[in-house]
Amino acid sequence: MPKRVLTGTIVSDKTDKTVVVNVERRVKHPLYGKIIKRSKKYHAHDEGNEFREGETVRIEETRPISKLKTWKVVDRVDTHATPAKADIA
Repeated sequence: MPKRVLTGTIVSDKTDKTVVVNVERRVKHPLYGKIIKRSKKYHAHDEGNEFREGETVRIEETRPISKLKTWKVVDRVDTHATPAKADIA
């Protein structure tokens, strides 16, 4: 069975070897049809304490590491790869 991979933003890096990642998803309201945002925070394992608050990262499902940690940080998502709107015009 493949492991789930999610993308989110780090909201806290205060604990040792752990980061808190906020993953946001967009869902359609079942009755009204409006697209709404739903978010959830995941505690992810960061072995080298190399990721900082505000970075966008990918996390992968793993075996339970502690009571709250069942995810690990895979890598940074490069947000500078896409050209800015000012560069296009």
